Amino acid sequence: MDQRIINLFDEYTHAPLTRKEFLDRLGKLAGGTALAIAALAVLEPGYSQAATITPEADDLVAEEVNWIGDGAAMRGYLVRPKGRKKRGAVVVIHENRGLTPHIKDVTRRVAQAGYLALGVDALSPFGGTPADEDKGRELIGQLDKAKNLNNYLKALEYLRSRPDCNGRTGAVGFCWGGAMANQLGVHDPKLDAAVAYYGSQPKAEDVPNIKAAMMMHYGGLDERVNAGIPAYEAALKAAGTKYELYVYEGANHAFNNDTSPARYNAEVAKVAWDRTLRLFKEKLG
Repeated sequence: MDQRIINLFDEYTHAPLTRKEFLDRLGKLAGGTALAIAALAVLEPGYSQAATITPEADDLVAEEVNWIGDGAAMRGYLVRPKGRKKRGAVVVIHENRGLTPHIKDVTRRVAQAGYLALGVDALSPFGGTPADEDKGRELIGQLDKAKNLNNYLKALEYLRSRPDCNGRTGAVGFCWGGAMANQLGVHDPKLDAAVAYYGSQPKAEDVPNIKAAMMMHYGGLDERVNAGIPAYEAALKAAGTKYELYVYEGANHAFNNDTSPARYNAEVAKVAWDRTLRLFKEKLG
């Protein structure tokens, strides 16, 4: 697919472009309405194919959980392996559309790797993630940033309080969630590991606060997010923070999202996921 079309879709999903503006520009790039509709079919997530691990998987237990956030009752999707073993816990942080079927599937993937996995619904203060993705993006933009951060910090506290947690915690986030994973590294000194997929970077002056082992994954074609890499890496080096940073040439933003065929890169996604699980095994047990 024409990279200009992929870049336009990225602009639409991260900037205040209306649906009409996006479709008008897409039609011009694609060469007509019919071709634009065909392009859209491989750009927008297809959640009917979201489940690589079914919610009814025999080796997992899934449940809806709640905890008190910053002025709101928070909801989450908790998945754990069967058995009584104490395990490391991971907060799974969604993209800017909310706790979608895809992110619930990613939460099951983390659990199947051996961890307590909590997919937080950041839109809980608004009643939860809506089915309409445009509405979800609109609501994400209305979240109070300080309270939202506190809601995730309290999610980590909730996990540590559970009797089936071994006390070690991590975070993995994607896009909007990747930025939040970086922020959790800055703001939670108890966090053991954080993995940010194509997420914007924290301020350089905040980096010395990071105590967790950090891992960052970026798509080489993701110019918007990648512009912040040099300053972030320089700050990490200056602070002596343990980190791993990978840029995958030829990969787009959202390369891990297997429900978006135009941007998904199976080879890169596997390499990045294997590295993510390796870090969790090292730090969370």
